[in-house]
Amino acid sequence: MRVVWLKEFGGPEVLVPGEAPDPVAEAGQVVVDVEFANITFVETQFRSGGPSPFTPELPMIPGNGVGGVVAAVGAGADPALVGRRVVTSTGGSGGYAEQAAVDAAGLFEVPDGLELDDAVALLADGRTATMMLRAADPRPGERVLVEAAAGGVGTLLVQLAKAAGARVVAAAGGGPKLDVARRLGADEVVDYREPGWSETVGEVDVVFDGVGGDVGREAFTLLERGGRMVSFGLASGEWADIPEEAAADRGVALVRPTASPEELRGFTVSALAEAAAGRLKPVIGQRFPLDGASDAHAAMQSRATVGKTLLEVRR
Repeated sequence: MRVVWLKEFGGPEVLVPGEAPDPVAEAGQVVVDVEFANITFVETQFRSGGPSPFTPELPMIPGNGVGGVVAAVGAGADPALVGRRVVTSTGGSGGYAEQAAVDAAGLFEVPDGLELDDAVALLADGRTATMMLRAADPRPGERVLVEAAAGGVGTLLVQLAKAAGARVVAAAGGGPKLDVARRLGADEVVDYREPGWSETVGEVDVVFDGVGGDVGREAFTLLERGGRMVSFGLASGEWADIPEEAAADRGVALVRPTASPEELRGFTVSALAEAAAGRLKPVIGQRFPLDGASDAHAAMQSRATVGKTLLEVRR
């Protein structure tokens, strides 16, 4: 099968198309004919040798999320799964490939009425956005600041916060990204690359911090007493790292969500159901062929992307 190999850490060019043996489903596993592979910013950090939750040894096939059709099942897996549309994590590696062997217990069947590419776009980002929203619990009428509002998670948070009745201030870098946030229903938009951007925003009740660094720290100063800040990304390359003492002094909460595996699964199921019902729409801004994985990583690192970036494996 066609795959993308990572044999050394470095720039996007270290992602090299190649071949690998077709996977075989072991006990409790299925083989998925992959149609779309998810790409996350964390994967670009791992590829470059930076901090990452992934620890597989090189050489490896990157990719932690795929969508496709079940082609075969191993012993103990339900034969009725064959032919069904599914999305699933791959356990940290193996996603940039034409086929993936994964645990049957981790599959999510794609609901009727939801396109497979949209389901893949929601696999990780939908789970994260749903968890962040429930943790911060924005209430009707509250002002909510969403940083990195044109990214994969940010575009979903804008929609979810609006659905909760909040007034959404979307912060992003550059006009095209602000236009995306407007189309999703943001009430106000601001370019956080502009000097004095936080003065334009004013006080808010909730901050969804997807940038970290100086932007996240400045956003923290906008919180009113009783406000909540939850961090979901570090587009700047570092977390905001707000001291708990600083939050206590200002009467605000730094929300650090935790969830059991069952709860995490429930967040993904919820996001897929909301999308199938037409209440949530992922923004897929870029699509690359499997052999173009290096181009996809380069685009993400350059901050030139909006929404979700996918590999179209069978293009």
